Amino acid sequence: MAKGAGADPQQSTSGDRRAGAAPDEGQPVVADGMMPLWAVSLGWELRRGRQVILNGQIRDRWWFDDSPASFREVVAGTLAARGAEVVGWWDPVGGLTFPLAEHAERFDRLAAAPPATGRGDGAVRDGAGSGDPGGADSGGGVSAAGAAADNGGGPRRDAEEPSAAGQPTGRPRRDGERQRSRERLFAARTPGRPRSFDDVVATVQRLAASPEAATAFVFEDVDHHLPADRPESQLGYLRLRAAMAGAVTPHSAEGPQPHARNAVLCAVGDVGRLPGWFHLEDPRIAALHIGPPDPSERRLWLTWLLRYFDGGRHAARSDLEALVGATDGMAGWDIESLARTSRLRGAPLQKPDKLLELHRLNVNVDPWAQLDRETVARAADALATRVVGQPAAVNAVAAALQSAFVGVDFGHSGAARPRGAFFFVGPTGVGKTELAKAVAELMFGDRSAYARFDMSEYQQEHAAERLAGAPPGYIGYEQGGELTRRVQERPFSVLLFDEIEKAHPKVLDKFLQILEDGRLTDGRGQTAYFSECLIIFTSNTGAEELRTLLEGSEDELPYSALEAHFTRAVEDRFRENGRPEIYGRLKPGVVVFDMLRREHIVSIADRLLGQLTESVRERHRVELVHDTRTLHPWITARMSEPEHQAYGGRQIRNELEQVRAQVVRHLLEHRPVPGSRVRTEIGPDGEVRVTTDATDTTDAPSPTGTAETAGTANAAASADAAGPGGSASTAERGGPA
Repeated sequence: MAKGAGADPQQSTSGDRRAGAAPDEGQPVVADGMMPLWAVSLGWELRRGRQVILNGQIRDRWWFDDSPASFREVVAGTLAARGAEVVGWWDPVGGLTFPLAEHAERFDRLAAAPPATGRGDGAVRDGAGSGDPGGADSGGGVSAAGAAADNGGGPRRDAEEPSAAGQPTGRPRRDGERQRSRERLFAARTPGRPRSFDDVVATVQRLAASPEAATAFVFEDVDHHLPADRPESQLGYLRLRAAMAGAVTPHSAEGPQPHARNAVLCAVGDVGRLPGWFHLEDPRIAALHIGPPDPSERRLWLTWLLRYFDGGRHAARSDLEALVGATDGMAGWDIESLARTSRLRGAPLQKPDKLLELHRLNVNVDPWAQLDRETVARAADALATRVVGQPAAVNAVAAALQSAFVGVDFGHSGAARPRGAFFFVGPTGVGKTELAKAVAELMFGDRSAYARFDMSEYQQEHAAERLAGAPPGYIGYEQGGELTRRVQERPFSVLLFDEIEKAHPKVLDKFLQILEDGRLTDGRGQTAYFSECLIIFTSNTGAEELRTLLEGSEDELPYSALEAHFTRAVEDRFRENGRPEIYGRLKPGVVVFDMLRREHIVSIADRLLGQLTESVRERHRVELVHDTRTLHPWITARMSEPEHQAYGGRQIRNELEQVRAQVVRHLLEHRPVPGSRVRTEIGPDGEVRVTTDATDTTDAPSPTGTAETAGTANAAASADAAGPGGSASTAERGGPA
């Protein structure tokens, strides 16, 4: 092609970049303001004799000729710079259009011209006569134009063609019907541009197979017009592939070889929506992925947009470079929108972390900014009221929350890691889940900000797709991932991944990107940002050996020994799974929960009994009083056994099930009247006893549950121990989770 094809491929000027010339040997190719790198790759593929399927970010804007340009403008300009006399563009909405001036008139003249009647000079030039190894023909000695003619791109002879020796080649004579069909196919068309897809492809096939003019055509979103899952679409793809494969080199190609053929390209958002055989089975067709702008291209964008940023006129080069790194993965449209966000929200260029947070989340109320400083400072006290007997865990979480609130960290890169990442490990039933719920309510004031993912449901390798969504073409692709969809809807969340040791190792790989970069892209290409989330993993790794440790210790096992045991067990588990890098990122946030000590058993038991009291009062208007003088020694003795200690607070509830069962039985059998008082106690034989006090109805408590008796004082004490809202679930009230 005339423009650029004749340039010396070893030159490194901007003109050569536009023509797709090779750079200096050993020198990297970087954006220079003339065209994006994928456009350079497009030129190289065309000169290799291939047709190209452009896929990826075809809706984005790019830097072309020192100014922003759309994808269509970049492709059309690149093809024209390579010498294309006609650049046509087809899409399902607009049909066949021409993005460049005067190209429509040239197309009309070419389409109206009668086809060539024989194998002309172009066939010889494209075949062995040109010495072009990338010609369309792949059979020795037969020209590409001739091959196209045999496929409908030119006239054929009905009679047997004689060989060089004058003998018949054996080709059978075409009958009269084939002759008439061929005449209709190659007859001059009436004036007017083709409208339907089939007519456009037929015209493009004829022009691309003719060496008389340099042509280039792009079919955009053909995957939407011809869905791959419909059988009737196969013929359309076959016709399009025939047009791509039958293209020849035009006569107008100048300069050093090899020359590009007439271009017939496709542009789709996802190459996976095309039939695999369409491009995978043909080496003459290459797929070229268009990713987001690289650092050099982002630097061009930001340099051009610098004056539009808040504080951009006073920005230093270091500020620009920090923003170049922070915008990794962003599209050209996003970078332009980032400048608008900076000006609208008053976010200066010099604070890339805050600017990107405002741009990505687009929220007017930041729960972190709305937190009361006094509340954060006293976070440990607030959490301790919900989780009993875990001072080490509560203090560690409170310290991390205070650090996230203050916002002090080691530098800033725009990576926007999560606000905090914890790994809760320890015996079962000691409050790990309850602490996560308490954090969600404390920081965001809303229990719905807490989301739990049971990792026992992710034991299979393919379950990793549930977190980030299935890839294109698979069932559930349109829905996205469970995790990414949750974060996109609620960016301010506490995410609990319960029993992480049960997940498949492939599932753990998804968390590497979350912990390091604070983002995860789903199968639809949409990115979820975790910069405002708290990530909590819980695990019972090492709990199976806890009973053995307790039985081998004469005295109560100290917390230091327990901490060393669980820390070692977690590290060993990650090494066994072949994921030590995940443990390395989580190690600062590993929090070992203590087992329930004897002094905490009574407190948790009183809470559970208080919840039972409140439930009986609300449903039956009966005052339930617990004899703590017998209940406390009984539950403490039961929980002192090693097999019970290993199950933590859940075992306390299991033991108190005996009390609840006897209360239920008593209510069914004796049907105490509203206002009466029912008492529970432990008998000398260790059995639970439930009796109804014979009290005067005048002294009976009112429907609200108040009474002025000694027995009622005990009930009130139990209710106080339960705290406000005693009717909540066991886990919610600080009991084991």
